[in-house]
Amino acid sequence: MKEMMRPMQLGGKEIIFGEGTLQHLSVIPAQRVTIVIGGSSVKKNGTLDAITAILKQRQVPWNLIEGIDDEPLWSQVCQGADLMHAFLPDLIVAVGGGSVMDGAKAMWVVYEHPELTELSQIVSAKPFPVLRTKARMCCIPTTSGTASEVSRSVVITDDESGMKQGIGNMEMMPDYAICDPVLTLSMPPHITASTGMDALTHAVEAYVSKRANIVADVLAEAAITMIVKWLPVAFENGDNMEARENMLVASMIAGMSFTNVSLGITHSFSHTLGGHFHLPHGLLNAIILPYVIDFNRQDPEAAKRYDKLAQLCSADDFAQLVRDLNQRLGIQARLHELIPDKERFDSLNRMMSDMTKADGCTKTNPIIPSVEAIGVLLEQMY
Repeated sequence: MKEMMRPMQLGGKEIIFGEGTLQHLSVIPAQRVTIVIGGSSVKKNGTLDAITAILKQRQVPWNLIEGIDDEPLWSQVCQGADLMHAFLPDLIVAVGGGSVMDGAKAMWVVYEHPELTELSQIVSAKPFPVLRTKARMCCIPTTSGTASEVSRSVVITDDESGMKQGIGNMEMMPDYAICDPVLTLSMPPHITASTGMDALTHAVEAYVSKRANIVADVLAEAAITMIVKWLPVAFENGDNMEARENMLVASMIAGMSFTNVSLGITHSFSHTLGGHFHLPHGLLNAIILPYVIDFNRQDPEAAKRYDKLAQLCSADDFAQLVRDLNQRLGIQARLHELIPDKERFDSLNRMMSDMTKADGCTKTNPIIPSVEAIGVLLEQMY
């Protein structure tokens, strides 16, 4: 029996997109603001200055939490929450890629609930902790990939095990999303490629999800056709504002789709492999996706849907379209090009197969693979 549809939420209180929309920060209610950023690029390219100038003009005090890793650690989340406790913001502004937005959202949870001292407490919390008693969340993406600005999910790395933990709840949907393509202009080509393929994977997996519905389908189809058209343009000419804007919107609507209907085993694999080999999430998704499409074609409904996507993109075979796109973007075709140690890879096969099977994204894949089938797929991808 088909599971009952879940209520949909396409974003928080306000979503704004387009060139120059960073100025919307001047009207979002705030008494005290904590800004969360990753590395130095947001400082170097003037984005941080532009944000603090708006706050200065409003005479709103702010503090800065910086240095969020590409894979945010639980210890960083706790340190950030401590800084928030000391400053007491009523608005948290996350500026960066998915890892920064994820880290900031997790800090928000701990800031609101200091009794949560272990990552496992949030992962297993039922009911999920209520947010917005102290602060609201504003996300400003600087990459076009994760769609964390319209997503209920975060991925945080456990310090001790090094493994990634995914947490998802609509409480963590940011209240404000500001998608200004100007902030994505400085993305280097390889980041444009991997984050863009992450967005494509979100839309493709949502489209064949066991929870797919007509609204999510419309969003996913639009995102896929936009990405196939505009990602190569943004990759080859990073200053093309039209391409940057279309990629940011496509990433966002792909996020609206997957956050409501979930994903599939491409993400299960990339969560597992990312935990063991610490490789970029979007890059792993890009390499894995065509293999998963070929595997999922055993399901007649999924096969029909992939064929429709191929048709929408004027291609004969959708998996081949993804492979060709990867090649154009300089993305490797197999995992061995990123993980040269075959002996180690093979020795981890069983453990990685078990983890991939247990991942939350596996249960909405068109086919629930056996642990053995997952092991075979790992070999094929390698």
